[in-house]
Amino acid sequence: MSTRKDRAIVVSALKHAAPYIRLFKGKVFVIKAGGEVFADAGNTNALMEQVGILYQVGIRVVLVHGGGPQSTELASALGLDTTFVDGRRVTDGESLNVATMVLNGQINTRILATCRDLQIPAVGISGVDAGLIRAHKRPPVERDGESPLDYGFVGDIDSVDADILRKQLDNGLMPVVSPLSCDESGTILNINADTVAAAIAAELDAEKLLLATGAPGILEDVNDPTSLISYIDRAALRKLKESGTLADGMLPKAAAIDSAIKNGVQRVHVISSKLPDSILLEVFTNEGTGTLVVDDIGGLTPAEQSTAS
Repeated sequence: MSTRKDRAIVVSALKHAAPYIRLFKGKVFVIKAGGEVFADAGNTNALMEQVGILYQVGIRVVLVHGGGPQSTELASALGLDTTFVDGRRVTDGESLNVATMVLNGQINTRILATCRDLQIPAVGISGVDAGLIRAHKRPPVERDGESPLDYGFVGDIDSVDADILRKQLDNGLMPVVSPLSCDESGTILNINADTVAAAIAAELDAEKLLLATGAPGILEDVNDPTSLISYIDRAALRKLKESGTLADGMLPKAAAIDSAIKNGVQRVHVISSKLPDSILLEVFTNEGTGTLVVDDIGGLTPAEQSTAS
């Protein structure tokens, strides 16, 4: 039986969340979660419970998932090498087969099964479905003093047909998006999930883009988890990139964040998928948990600047 103190905490929490619920009801949030959180059933359930609460209070959620760790693990089991350049995976024919099996076959289905358990009416979709994402194969990239780098079957986005997702949202469904796509001739292409989430958020005029990652947020020192940056704007983020502060998987995230904000997304949040209830804390409290990225810090409210994350 709950104590009077417990009941008071619950009531206080609901009162504090109410203004945010009013503010965000009916708005679109795009959430991208990295594959590492879906490697464990308990972590998957904990994340999707939070997503389910957003759905239940009337926020229109699109979830984009990655699958990097699982793809690397399966490739290793099959005796295949995995190569990354600037945080992006090089995808040859065999690696593409692995990505297809993992993203569309394993992770997307597991998320949908968890949604069934939590009574979230989710529908799985990839960039291939109904031409959701139109892309082309990335041409070889020139590098200083080195031969051009061929990323293989990696795609660059030409366009996103947001109406496909709007129809699902309008029907009360939650799209769960795998980042695989294809070109006009039907060649399957692997696209970085952060890049896909940013493009979708821009096309849907999303209120927020949340990137749930293994890191606590954007760090001033990648080796010091206590050096979390609470809020930052695009110009300062570019300086971090140019100084070499950002590394590995944070590089494509930084590019995706910059693209999302440039194309109209007002708030991008980088949060930890490892921290309990990080999504709910980020959305329903002023303090938040990770890093808030905006176009111009001058546009933040005084409350955001004093306690933002």
